[in-house]
Amino acid sequence: MTTVTDLLIVGGGINGAGIARDARGRGLSVVLCEQGDLAGYTSSASTKLIHGGLRYLEYYEFRLVREALFERERLLEAAPHIIWPLRFILPHEKGIRPAWFVRLGLFLYDHLAPRKRLPGTETIHLTRHPAGQALKPGFDTAFVYSDCWVEDSRMVALNALDAFERGADIRVRTKLISARREGETWLATLQNGETGETQEVRAKVIVNAAGPFVADVLNAKLGLNTSKSVRLVKGSHIVVPKLFDTEQAFILQNTDKRIVFAIPYQGKFTLIGTTDIPVESVPDRKVTISDDEIRYLCNVVNHFFKKQVTPADVVWTYSGVRPLFDDGSINASAVTRDYVFDLDKPQGQAPVLSIFGGKITTFRKLAEHALDELKPFFPAMKPAWTETAKLPGGDLPDADFDRFLAGVRSRWSFLPEALAHRLARAYGTRIEELIGSAKSMADLGEDFGAGLTAAEIDYLVRREWARTAEDILWRRSKLGLHVPPDAPPRIDAYLAGRRTTVAAAQ
Repeated sequence: MTTVTDLLIVGGGINGAGIARDARGRGLSVVLCEQGDLAGYTSSASTKLIHGGLRYLEYYEFRLVREALFERERLLEAAPHIIWPLRFILPHEKGIRPAWFVRLGLFLYDHLAPRKRLPGTETIHLTRHPAGQALKPGFDTAFVYSDCWVEDSRMVALNALDAFERGADIRVRTKLISARREGETWLATLQNGETGETQEVRAKVIVNAAGPFVADVLNAKLGLNTSKSVRLVKGSHIVVPKLFDTEQAFILQNTDKRIVFAIPYQGKFTLIGTTDIPVESVPDRKVTISDDEIRYLCNVVNHFFKKQVTPADVVWTYSGVRPLFDDGSINASAVTRDYVFDLDKPQGQAPVLSIFGGKITTFRKLAEHALDELKPFFPAMKPAWTETAKLPGGDLPDADFDRFLAGVRSRWSFLPEALAHRLARAYGTRIEELIGSAKSMADLGEDFGAGLTAAEIDYLVRREWARTAEDILWRRSKLGLHVPPDAPPRIDAYLAGRRTTVAAAQ
């Protein structure tokens, strides 16, 4: 049977999920297909920041930075469980950028958009500030400013969940095989990667939000060409045992004018990144960090911190390919992070809207602009609505996470303190559905390590499209670094048994 829809969205990263959510709220029918897991490629490989992009000011990206700063405040209100403020310490490195230049950039950063909940920039003396204890001698002054942390892959899952609850058809592990125009509609063939089953979808518009695969979708799947092209840039991160005890993150200026973040990560670790390495093509499987990238990141942090790291200290790495719009820049770091739309709409034929570029901070505005581009094809479309809308679980009273956490600990006093905090952060008010009627930890079922219970796995399968241990450990719960080595096969065995039980019941 052929599914008929207004939009077929190709790609389950942050842009695709955000557009699906916005479109359903405007009254359009939506099918979203993702060939792997939600956020399975680029959107889970970010530096985990909701930020304006301080360094983009150096490339005169004032519109992008201003928009991102506005979005930073909006997203902090929309999802205070998975987004929270983070202060950044920028040690002044003599000879790279003059202090007056850095101060000017931070002044603009503070004033390009209103700040409601985030404090402004201050100057500290590292010889007297606790943060200076982690740094080598010679760094006397630093600037401290605000941005936000985000659980990036959870942000994608929550957008998809919101879209689904509003009526979107979300199909993970489902690949676009081909699509052809039949007058004013597209006829697309999709394939379920788990069953091999093919499905037909007839759509008025295709939205190509395939990230680094956007050109492949246009050329190989749709048989089209475009004058716009993607600049593929690999960004890699390393995680090491924690380098410092402060709650603030560090932003480090390197001699090549790039910056590297060193961010407190999951209590025990420091997240370091990112690199900017041009690549020619995108493999079907995930990209990996190179030895040169590991050495580069180690060298940057070793220049600043007393505690030195070597490649042998790295406990985890991840890499992603960012699909940046090719603006002709020679330096990969200078390529614009702004987004560009390509709307192919021959007279009397079905349109396709392709998304080039973008960043996780501006996904909501990108989605809003994308739907605005499609208004001529859907004159009855409802107006934009997401600016003040909460994401699932984000409806905390007054967006006050600490008060919400206190309520969680009071209501479910059997939860260990660390687990209560993690569940409150990950699920917000949706924690109630996860815990259900449980009165003890035993009621939550088998513990697979680090507090990951059968009840949480069941919730992630039921509500967030998780299918494998990798989905659960590295993108939904973020517990991959904390569970014992036998956890992944145990989880996969549990999932297989769960599928068997469901199939038998049907």
